[in-house]
Amino acid sequence: MKLRPYLLASRPKTLPAAVAPVIIGTALAFADGGGHWPSALLAAFGAIMIQIGTNYANDYYDYIKGSDDQQTRLGPLRATAAGLVPPRAMRTAFIVAYAIAALAGIYLLARAGWPVLIIGALSILFGILYTGGPFPLGYNGLGDIFVFIFFGLVAVGGAYYVQVLQINAVVLMAGIAPGLMSTAILAVNNLRDIDNDKISGKRTLPVVLGASAGRLEYVLLMTIACCMPIILVLMTGEHLFCIAAGVVIFPAIPLICILYREKPGAVYNQVLARTGQLLVLFSLLFSVGWLV
Repeated sequence: MKLRPYLLASRPKTLPAAVAPVIIGTALAFADGGGHWPSALLAAFGAIMIQIGTNYANDYYDYIKGSDDQQTRLGPLRATAAGLVPPRAMRTAFIVAYAIAALAGIYLLARAGWPVLIIGALSILFGILYTGGPFPLGYNGLGDIFVFIFFGLVAVGGAYYVQVLQINAVVLMAGIAPGLMSTAILAVNNLRDIDNDKISGKRTLPVVLGASAGRLEYVLLMTIACCMPIILVLMTGEHLFCIAAGVVIFPAIPLICILYREKPGAVYNQVLARTGQLLVLFSLLFSVGWLV
């Protein structure tokens, strides 16, 4: 079995979106005196495996639904549609990835109890339902909500909970920023693919509301995300240095200019990749600032 097609299908550039909220949740946990490295590392590993499983599932279900055309595709190579991985093998791959994530969660389940089971099960279920099932979320304009909830509130809150064994409003508020920035990554993806999505019947927000709305969505998501540290400082009266994370809005400005200057196409790939990098940078700056 050749591993390279599976590596490509895992879409490595998307994986920071899985790790970034765990970093934030872990910083919050240590700041509250409840940090637990084994749980943090297993949470990060589990998040990565769920993300890989979801990418494999998307690769498989998009092929089954006929929405991947490698001749017109502008995004990363899809292994199943390109004939590099048989559909049956890709289906097995996403099942295995999810199973590995579940195995990693056994320790977390023993430590933190039934909430871990619910979080893990829902993450896997909605990862499949994103492109699979009779009403795929990504095909019906609900992908943005899914990404915001699971890559923001659930990821940060879950990473915090498995360490501290409790949750609070500040933690959930802290999950808003990475959730918004992860949704911004999806917004760029949907803008890039707007023409192909119209043909294949994908009803993403840019398809339904137009490219202008998709561009505005990106601007609002990034701007609000960068304002969230200020709101958290006002809420807590502490952690002033986490405001430094908001500086990522400045390197986001050239990306916004590209979206407004260029028509949707392959040029948006660099915006997508750099937005992922900004998400990681935001998470690191926020976490360090919160701990100082």
